[in-house]
Amino acid sequence: MGETDGRAPGARGMRTYATGFVTRVTARHRLPLDYSVASLRVVDFLIDGLRKGGADGERAQAVLFGLGAYVGEVLVRRAGAVWVDLDADQRACFGQPVGVRMPDGRVWNPIGKVHNRFRTGGPEESLRTFYLTLHGRARRTAVRGARTG
Repeated sequence: MGETDGRAPGARGMRTYATGFVTRVTARHRLPLDYSVASLRVVDFLIDGLRKGGADGERAQAVLFGLGAYVGEVLVRRAGAVWVDLDADQRACFGQPVGVRMPDGRVWNPIGKVHNRFRTGGPEESLRTFYLTLHGRARRTAVRGARTG
């Protein structure tokens, strides 16, 4: 599904990385990765397929990072998050160089969440559920015409 040269991009490069990953994966496999919340079910399905197919973590590393970048980009586009370079303590805690900061200031680790789904599977590690229960995401409100008078 995708290869990397082993170097993870910094926060400034994550949008480009995620977009490139999606372009490569959707060109080969015609997957509906459209940065919607619903598309996170596809990510769950892909990770489950890797597990059932017997992929080991080492061989799946590039794909898992790409899927994590995609999940993070969904958070950026749909929940108001921004990519951030993690400091040394955060890198030690999360095991990743980048994460996302939500509008309320909380930092989350979508790449690590993808790795957790791969390692343990199961509905409790669903990426779609992760998004839906995520604290600190921006709430979208419909702008309605205001009545005066």
